[in-house]
Amino acid sequence: MVFVYKYKNLGNDIDMQRDNDIENFFKKRTEIPQFNYPTFNKAKDLQNQLTKPVGSLGRLEEFATWMAGWQNKIKPTITNAHCLIFAGNHGVADKGVSAYPSEVTAQMVENFKNGGAAINQLCDLADIRLSVIPIDLENPTKDFSEELAMRKSEVISAMQLGFQSVPSGCDLLVLGEMGISNTTSATAISCAIYDETVESMTGLGTGLNREQFKKKISIIKSAIQLHGRKFTNAVELLSCYGGRETSALVGSIIAARLKSIPVLLDGFVCTAAASSLTLYSKKILDHCLISHLSTEPGHEKILSKLNKEPILDLKMRLGEASGAAVSTLILRSALATHNGMSTFTKAKVTKKKDIHESISTK
Repeated sequence: MVFVYKYKNLGNDIDMQRDNDIENFFKKRTEIPQFNYPTFNKAKDLQNQLTKPVGSLGRLEEFATWMAGWQNKIKPTITNAHCLIFAGNHGVADKGVSAYPSEVTAQMVENFKNGGAAINQLCDLADIRLSVIPIDLENPTKDFSEELAMRKSEVISAMQLGFQSVPSGCDLLVLGEMGISNTTSATAISCAIYDETVESMTGLGTGLNREQFKKKISIIKSAIQLHGRKFTNAVELLSCYGGRETSALVGSIIAARLKSIPVLLDGFVCTAAASSLTLYSKKILDHCLISHLSTEPGHEKILSKLNKEPILDLKMRLGEASGAAVSTLILRSALATHNGMSTFTKAKVTKKKDIHESISTK
């Protein structure tokens, strides 16, 4: 089932607390939930008692114990997975940096609503509730190669929308986006944060030809020359290069952290948006897993900087949370084995002897 929420005049429709930057937003919350290591250790001990050689399920074991630490449950569960897709339009699209026109964003929102997109099928398969949230599609951001993409108040409004969109009772948040030309925005964000060259971070997006690709690189370079790379907070950064959907993603990631909800980030655009929070703290994304490695070249570079390994590498580049939905099935597999397998004792299966014990009994 798809829930579609429409916000036509974001600044007036959302009742929100208007902080000047994300750092102040965090400073007003003295206790940010942390990973629960005692529960993690108990879950890991359970893993080591299950009827299998220790480590033989590879990263499935890692995912299960990671979920345990964030849910504070030795046997974590996914009973209310929720996918949020934020959609926004970008003024820079008028420069021809995408293979598709801006009106495709609204058309795809309707496709989501009607159940015809890839994410609809994947959410049905993975038992994920889906909400699609278009944000002021009639009013694209400004062309950030010529001026600020958004006022700071617009960024904060979109963040607050994302914050408020995380449903109560959610135990896994699956995040995605839709926005023509948002890989251009994501590339600029990434170059600014990580001081990488534009050429090394720019990809073909939805399928640019050679001339469009060159134009995309040139426009991003112009934007960085205009706005620079030195930022101290996410609001300032997103005001220069961001979109409403990427700002909303940031707000939802904050809300999930404050509620100790594990998060699955989709590909390049989601990860770039999330990276803006590292300007506040390098550990602020500890509750997030990277669902898959996008074919966008900048994604692998970001993951290296974040020291995060993707769950999957399926050569995907669709966006709309598709990789995150597929990865939810991996997490469900991890929890199914963790929670359902018998221990050696319960199954009356002889456990592998410790090598020192074997030597001492000879």
